[in-house]
Amino acid sequence: MSHDGSYDGGPVAALRRIAFLLERAREDTYKVKAFRGAAATLLPMPADEVARAVEEGTLTQLSGVGASSAKVIEQAVRGELPERLAALERDHGGPLTPGGAELRAALRGDLHSHSDWSDGGSPIEEMAFTAIELGHDYLVLTDHSPRLTVAHGLSPERLTRQLGVVDAVNEHLGGRADGGFTLLKGIEVDILDDGSLDQDDELLARLDVRVASVHSKLKMDPAAMTRRMIGAVRNPRTNVLGHCTGRMVMGNRGTRAESQFDAKAVFEACVESNTAVEINSRPERRDPPTRLLELARDLGCLVSIDSDAHAPGQLDFQVYGCERAEEAGIDADRIVNTWSRERLLTWANG
Repeated sequence: MSHDGSYDGGPVAALRRIAFLLERAREDTYKVKAFRGAAATLLPMPADEVARAVEEGTLTQLSGVGASSAKVIEQAVRGELPERLAALERDHGGPLTPGGAELRAALRGDLHSHSDWSDGGSPIEEMAFTAIELGHDYLVLTDHSPRLTVAHGLSPERLTRQLGVVDAVNEHLGGRADGGFTLLKGIEVDILDDGSLDQDDELLARLDVRVASVHSKLKMDPAAMTRRMIGAVRNPRTNVLGHCTGRMVMGNRGTRAESQFDAKAVFEACVESNTAVEINSRPERRDPPTRLLELARDLGCLVSIDSDAHAPGQLDFQVYGCERAEEAGIDADRIVNTWSRERLLTWANG
């Protein structure tokens, strides 16, 4: 993109970038889908066919192309910077935070992301492509486990099927062989009321990384919640304790108070079992709260800075968590996703 108003990125790149920036700005999903849908329609079309549709004014006759996306396509095909893209770059293209950039540059990947197989809004491949564009070496796909029916959690059968899809995506991307990007197999597994994990152990053993989170009975008695969480973090399959308090500090889902538990006991169990405490980077979560993040730091916990992205543009949220980790003075080598893929996998399955 140049400063003189010209544009040479092509219409598909323009549409994808608009969708990414809308997600980054937490805009409504239906707006995002309009641009992603148009990009998907154009992707297999020869360039001259797209140019002909522009000249003939027939773009909106194509499936998934509406008036807004047609205008973007027309401007991009003519080598002009689309007005919609220019406005979004101006308003949402800059740094999300004043701090965190140095630590963000040190991150090699993201251990918590969702696709349209559970409650995310985009296909697995789109999440992977965006992770590559953001400079990641790996992204762990962690769709939900069966009990979270509201999020379309994955039954053992669907998770097994998804593992095959991940293999296919990696094959398409050229994955492990050349040391390039790898989509890793994971899960955000529910911590059940008794501290056990909501998925077959044999299936959990086939995954690369496992994030365990509480999503139900968040107001459980503190002693019972403490036992529940310690049971989960001591499970040999658990690698990361996700959004530990479950709080919501803002957003369209309203606010929610923190779960009550003995954080010192839970974090000490994390240290003993080599389980990382997640810094959940979603702006509406900011979990753990600062006092608990500092406690985890002081007790010597490993940390994972994760986006918990439910859309490609939200993969950029990691910098929010990086800023918080920098403010708390957490050493980069204690952050597991600054590690190489090999070191990460050895830790997660050691």
